[in-house]
Amino acid sequence: MRLVLATLAVAVATLSSQAQDAPAVSATPLTAEAVNGADISTISAVYTPQAEPTDPSLAGERHPDPAVVRLRVLLDRAGASPGVIDGYDGDNVRKAVLAFELMHGLPPDGALDPDVLAALETGGPVIGDYAIIADDLNAIGEPIPKDYAEQARRKFLGYASIEESLAERFHMDIDLLKALNPGARYTVGEPVYVAAYGPDLQGEVVRIEADKSLRQVRAYDADNRLIAAYPATIGSEENPSPSGTHLVEAIVAMPEYTYNPRINFQQGENTKVLTIPPGPNGPVGSMWIDLSEPTFGIHGTPEPSLIDKTGSHGCVRLTNWDANELAKMVKPGVPVDFIGEDAKAAP
Repeated sequence: MRLVLATLAVAVATLSSQAQDAPAVSATPLTAEAVNGADISTISAVYTPQAEPTDPSLAGERHPDPAVVRLRVLLDRAGASPGVIDGYDGDNVRKAVLAFELMHGLPPDGALDPDVLAALETGGPVIGDYAIIADDLNAIGEPIPKDYAEQARRKFLGYASIEESLAERFHMDIDLLKALNPGARYTVGEPVYVAAYGPDLQGEVVRIEADKSLRQVRAYDADNRLIAAYPATIGSEENPSPSGTHLVEAIVAMPEYTYNPRINFQQGENTKVLTIPPGPNGPVGSMWIDLSEPTFGIHGTPEPSLIDKTGSHGCVRLTNWDANELAKMVKPGVPVDFIGEDAKAAP
């Protein structure tokens, strides 16, 4: 397994030097029908970033690719999370493909070859519809301030818009949700198109790897079988994550966050200890998996699109939905092995 992961690390290092999740030009209009009928074999087997247009007037003429939307949903369903579903190819997608290959005994090279496509494509729609209910709208609150002192004055750090709430519930980027639902009013009873990502994984995780080099968290069962993989932000050059093996000590849904600039970091001009209230838009998101290394944990984030794009303050940061799924499969005492080297965050 270590040899396989070393090969995998080399492959991802090559991918990372070429590819971050980036827009691709797509001539196909983005509709639910286009995504559900998309052919994932049209996606390049090996990702090559699109060159910036030489004509400045064409800058920004890039749109989510229906086939990549489909690919991301299929990977999410298979337990190889690509992070936020946004319709763009790149590093997080290819890391998910690598994990999928490991799960299915295929050569771990991140390439969308015929064997991977055949194992991944299940047929059927990947975009469904959801009818908004009153509780969805009633749960929306005020915009969340960036300053921790202002956050500490709130009782709950929830969603500030129905679009944000729906996008997170269905593992989507807000812009993709809006693109699939042009003209939506988001009223009670109105159906909106969303990613049909499937139910959360079930299983018992007995070991976790937090791979600093790959920027990925991998979860294994008692047979040492890889059952889930998630893109992750793991520390940074300025605030490295731990090394070695640490144990899960507690699992806390909707955690409060204690901000202590003397122990962790200083945010803005805040020099006092603050208690930040719970909520999906809090500093550690909607889930905290506490580790035996003091002050460190695996947790969610208020900004899922930035996973593996910016550094963390040493902890392991996942999307809220990935952290929630992992938390259901682990118990206190599960070891978390930190392997590899702290990677420089993507620009």
